[in-house]
Amino acid sequence: MSASVDAPKLSPIATLFPGYFALVMATGIIAVGASQQKIVWLPEALYAIAAAAYITLTILTIIRVAVHNRVFATDLTSHAKGFAFLTTVAATNVLGSASAVVHGWWDLAWILWWVSLALWAVLLYSTLIAVVLRGDKPRLGAGINGTWFLLTVSTESIAALGALLLPEHPSDLLAFTCIAMFLLGIVLYLIVMTMVFLRWTFQELEPTEADPPAWIAAGAVAITVLAGSNLLGSAIVSPRLTRLAPVLEAFVTLAWVTATFWFPLMVAIGVWRHIVRRIPIRYHPSYWALVFPLGMYGAATFKMRATLELAFLDALPKVTLAVALAAWALTFAGLAHLGATTATRSRTRQRTTRSI
Repeated sequence: MSASVDAPKLSPIATLFPGYFALVMATGIIAVGASQQKIVWLPEALYAIAAAAYITLTILTIIRVAVHNRVFATDLTSHAKGFAFLTTVAATNVLGSASAVVHGWWDLAWILWWVSLALWAVLLYSTLIAVVLRGDKPRLGAGINGTWFLLTVSTESIAALGALLLPEHPSDLLAFTCIAMFLLGIVLYLIVMTMVFLRWTFQELEPTEADPPAWIAAGAVAITVLAGSNLLGSAIVSPRLTRLAPVLEAFVTLAWVTATFWFPLMVAIGVWRHIVRRIPIRYHPSYWALVFPLGMYGAATFKMRATLELAFLDALPKVTLAVALAAWALTFAGLAHLGATTATRSRTRQRTTRSI
């Protein structure tokens, strides 16, 4: 007769959600949007939250790598979780953009851009090589999800911040690098979108699979709009960008209309998931991947409107910012509630242990 032995419970740090840096992405880009709209005190407050979250998550991730390296490596090389680590890259660049736009801290933004380049190379290729070479590959439906769009988001975030920094660091090499990353991000989007669209349309979609990271389908092209608009805005210091301006404008327009196209579908999936199929809404860190596209769409539309002189879009960034702020507040409230509940349970367990 064999006795069943419970598997040891892993610590919260060991099981830290790989995409938790989406909290920084969402908060940072809304700070940028609020700064664009010249709202008093809000950009600074959101920036402080984003910076604190970035530092905290960086420390927790370093501990996870050092202490729970096997669990970390398993997640990093997973089809379903690996590309979620690219939120680290995007968060670094969004925080860099917010540093420049909100506070004018261009030197910090420059440092963060270089950090993001190193993170992009290590994290992207670690996962990509693993999922290509592994023998036991999952089915398409089990292996691919919205986090794969972070291939585009992370790549375009490098182009977006680099282009923003170009007037401060005029260089043909920097301009070429930003153009290259901008175009690579579009290619990666086409590859991933083809696989995801096939998954959505030709395989049964379970309510539990229609998770918030699917919204990154819109967020990935929204950040492409921001990157392209930043490139056009910096063309004044780069003859290369000046020559490519008509091409960049076409890509920016294509990316914006694609992002706009996806939002009704994302809303419909959410209604089907939570109202029709009655999946309860409970806080999960993946919900930050829903907030980020809203904030990015607003900030990108504002930048595109100014760069391409599209006065008829004047109201859209304001409306989108309001929606993004509401979504951010609800998600942050969920995080705060989870933290309070966890702390209460921990104190209860400690009192129970002492009484025993």
